[in-house]
Amino acid sequence: MSKIGRRFEGKVAIVTASTQGIGFAIAQRLGLEGASIVISSRKQQNVDEAVEKLRAQGIQNVIGVVCHVSNAQQRKNLIEKTVEDAAPHMPKGSSVVLVSSITGYHPPSSMAMYGVTKTALLGLTKALAAEMAPDIRVNCIAPGFVPTHFASFITENDEMRKELEAQTLLNRLGTTEDMGAAVAFLASDDASYITGETLVVAGGMPSRL
Repeated sequence: MSKIGRRFEGKVAIVTASTQGIGFAIAQRLGLEGASIVISSRKQQNVDEAVEKLRAQGIQNVIGVVCHVSNAQQRKNLIEKTVEDAAPHMPKGSSVVLVSSITGYHPPSSMAMYGVTKTALLGLTKALAAEMAPDIRVNCIAPGFVPTHFASFITENDEMRKELEAQTLLNRLGTTEDMGAAVAFLASDDASYITGETLVVAGGMPSRL
């Protein structure tokens, strides 16, 4: 983290589902690069704890909002508390980064429904990029297997973990920091000529539909 730049000074980043795991790492990376951060989660306690952690790392411009995606009012509050004075909500030069999964390319039978929903995000990225062009870029990352609370049933099983590591070219699982760095790149001006693409961050695991 000591070598990162300040590519997001004066920017605001809304990171949903961001109080732990990959979402938290994304918020952390963008905040350390100078962005003002809005994080959200379904539970107030999780939001409060995440805000405290980020501020303890020197990220002072951070607020937390409780938001369940199925609650229309909470979704509205998330936008209004963040950009209530902005019109339009996403001005020219904004960037959207979706989070899919390596399972979107090869949905495993044990996680078929999850994998297929991630496949849909690959197409959604293309569709949104065309709809929001030329003023707003839309890209996506497809993480490989990362040891998080969500994936603990896989990554904490030694036999399964070794099997997954063997499927990568780098012989390791990913980290949440790997994913945060990938999102920071796609959201930054360094990726100003990239839109409608999915960046696979999976250590070389096969990633073709």
